[in-house]
Amino acid sequence: MQQIFNFIFKNSYRLLFLLLLGISLILTIQAHSFHRSKVISSANFLSGGVYERINSMSEYLHLKDQNEELALENARLKSLLFNAKDTTSIPKIDSIKGVDKVNIIVSKVIHNSYNVHENYLTLNSGSAAGIKPDMGVVNSAGIVGIVDKTSKNYATVLSILNIKSSINAKIKKSNHFGSLVWDGKSTGFVQLIDVPRLASVRKGDTIVTGGQSVIFPANIGIGTIDKVYTDKETNYYTLKIKLFNDMTNLGHVYIIKSKDREELINLEKRENE
Repeated sequence: MQQIFNFIFKNSYRLLFLLLLGISLILTIQAHSFHRSKVISSANFLSGGVYERINSMSEYLHLKDQNEELALENARLKSLLFNAKDTTSIPKIDSIKGVDKVNIIVSKVIHNSYNVHENYLTLNSGSAAGIKPDMGVVNSAGIVGIVDKTSKNYATVLSILNIKSSINAKIKKSNHFGSLVWDGKSTGFVQLIDVPRLASVRKGDTIVTGGQSVIFPANIGIGTIDKVYTDKETNYYTLKIKLFNDMTNLGHVYIIKSKDREELINLEKRENE
């Protein structure tokens, strides 16, 4: 305490000068609107910079929540997209029932293999979320695979980069169908086999899902034609497809749940009996 008093006595003239300067500045600012506006503007600038940095830090800390919200919003938009009517075709009876046929379940890839012949993904959602085997899995770029097995909280997915995978697909512009398979070589390419020679195919044409099963709705993107081959044994085209998806970098995915799935499966079982 004695040191504080000594400091005040020693610097009394300086402290008195600073006090009087401060009082004069306050009186000047209060008496003149121009000076007052300048001080307020400077204060807002400083506080705004601080708040902006605090907000940036807060946004960074909440990126996970924002990503989850974006994933849910994308799922909602995809559900609308998958249920949208194709205005270029004749309406079918089941397209005017007013009942949505597709639900979307949001999940996240927690494990992804792509460097062997039989690749699988693991999702952090399972039967508790409504996921069942044989449901289609997509993301914002295109198809990813088909659900293989589920537990309560997890599911494994047969990747399109799996030599056992076979998915109905078609050339978008001509509606010629084939089977989408993988030859086990490049992670960026798959093959569309058994395409009729009558089909008009060109490099760059888009390949989409065929919609001839309960797994994927029609017209979900897959990729574009990179090369065209003719199978000498079958005399059908084999198309090399460059994938829209980067299968080595997957995050959130959407599992497609068709409301008519169980009915169609049971009907097909009775047909095969």
